Amino acid sequence: MSNHYPTHHSFYLSVPKEFNYDQNLHFLKRSPKELLHTVTGDAVVKLLSVDGERVLVRISSGKDQLILTFLNTENPSPSIQKKVTEFVTEWFDLENDLSPFYEMAASDKLLKDLIERFYGYRIIGQPDLFESIIWAVLGQQINLSFAYSLKERFVSNFGEKEKWNGADYYLFPKPDVVAKLSGEQLLPLQFSRQKSAYTINIGEAFARGDISKEKLRGLSLQEAKELLMKIKGIGNWTANYALMKTFRYPDAFPLEDVALHKAIMLLKRMKQKPTLDQVKRVFKKYKGWEAYATLYLWKSLTLD
Repeated sequence: MSNHYPTHHSFYLSVPKEFNYDQNLHFLKRSPKELLHTVTGDAVVKLLSVDGERVLVRISSGKDQLILTFLNTENPSPSIQKKVTEFVTEWFDLENDLSPFYEMAASDKLLKDLIERFYGYRIIGQPDLFESIIWAVLGQQINLSFAYSLKERFVSNFGEKEKWNGADYYLFPKPDVVAKLSGEQLLPLQFSRQKSAYTINIGEAFARGDISKEKLRGLSLQEAKELLMKIKGIGNWTANYALMKTFRYPDAFPLEDVALHKAIMLLKRMKQKPTLDQVKRVFKKYKGWEAYATLYLWKSLTLD
């Protein structure tokens, strides 16, 4: 990625050919309850914690590039600029070359129409592994709207906040804060007893250092899953989801995912949802691109 810095508070980040800003912005707008970023017009504003500072960044689109503008600091250090660039690159999955995926998908019955319609859509990630896992736990066995309600209450009650221009911007709660919570603090937010226990337990595991992004880096998918699944509350679906969204393991996909099954059923015009073996058979063709195949199959459910 080549970057240059035309002013003290804005700079440009080049994007690959297979990137469509509007497709990805549409995903970021999917819930009005989202507190961890704000979409205004065609720009996204996100609060980051970088080098001990709270940094508010606006991301907008230019020709073949993203424009990153610092809102609450006039002269960010080179280290902060570098880390913000790295975060946005990771968040939008800009370093992944999608051309082999598109070549494969172009001749696939299930995917070919989807990649044409949603060309440039990428896995909007969650670079924070703790956030990724907790979000997966919050979403277990409930609909997306209610999951966002739980997340909104969780973030507004326990996350750090920065006020700018009359609006509040939030950071995801830190593991050491979550580790000290009790069920009595989470139950009034409509957390189930099980979700409360899992959330606190995962916070404790991160706070103790049993698990971290650094500990998983470089492991195979199977090794990373095994390490995560030692923690109570993290099952196969949650581990796969987090590894797909945080590390972009190409072969991490939530095999048991209900929405994925529904997408396959509708696209293949099946009378009932596929079995796990049938899903595995479908995904054999997608080896090495399972995560992106999942993304586009999920996307099929949003077709008008």
